[in-house]
Amino acid sequence: MRLKFYRYLHRVTAPERTGLAWFDLMEFGLAAFGFLCYFVVRGGVVDDAGRALDHARWIIEAQQALGVFIEPAVNQWVLESAWRVRFVNFVYFWLDFPLIVGIAVVFFVRGRRHYTVLRDALLISGAFALVMYWTFPVAPPRYLPEWGFVDTLAEFDNLSYQAQSMRPFVNPFAAVPSLHVGWALIVAMVVFDATRAKWARTAICLVLVSQMVAVVGSANHFIFDAVIGAIVSLGGLGVALWLQRGGYPRLRDWFLGRASHLEQRTRDVAR
Repeated sequence: MRLKFYRYLHRVTAPERTGLAWFDLMEFGLAAFGFLCYFVVRGGVVDDAGRALDHARWIIEAQQALGVFIEPAVNQWVLESAWRVRFVNFVYFWLDFPLIVGIAVVFFVRGRRHYTVLRDALLISGAFALVMYWTFPVAPPRYLPEWGFVDTLAEFDNLSYQAQSMRPFVNPFAAVPSLHVGWALIVAMVVFDATRAKWARTAICLVLVSQMVAVVGSANHFIFDAVIGAIVSLGGLGVALWLQRGGYPRLRDWFLGRASHLEQRTRDVAR
């Protein structure tokens, strides 16, 4: 029984495997549990409005010193057009986690390597982000009305993350890092590695650029948040690639070694 088990694990963890196996039920469960933990823990971070607002104002001062405090102008530009408001709301909400899930399903069907890289990069960068949410709470621009910021999601749509049904999973002071931008960057890089199709590469680049505009235009993030989100996500992607090239092959070798060892013991007993 153990021999078959190790052989099975070696087979179903092959990076280019397609098709479905019983092992995939555990994979789906673990992935769902991992992301659920991320959202629950993020939503459970202790709110510290005073520090969060202080950090937000520090970010404004830093960007002003660098001459890149353009958030009020971008938010106002979006508010001047109904279609721009609808566009940034759609991008911010639907081209984030819902799109990621759809792309992950495509990767899962085509082969496990890119799916696994995407899954690991998202979860690892999410873990990095949780540390920052705890240690460096930041209020989003929409919490600073003195600058004229308007939350487009809350004011003009029913897609607000602050909806009552979503509050257990939301921390209003988890602006840094912006994983909307960071995860869009991860998806773009994995898609570029997965396909040479120009339409797919062009589409995912447009998603990334649109998300960068949407996070600022909707008054949910500063440019600083997006930059830190990209750095954190690249760190998560780096660890995911290391696992793909070093960690998982060693694990599969161990499965194979255990199977070979048990097979040899079975032969010895038979003699």
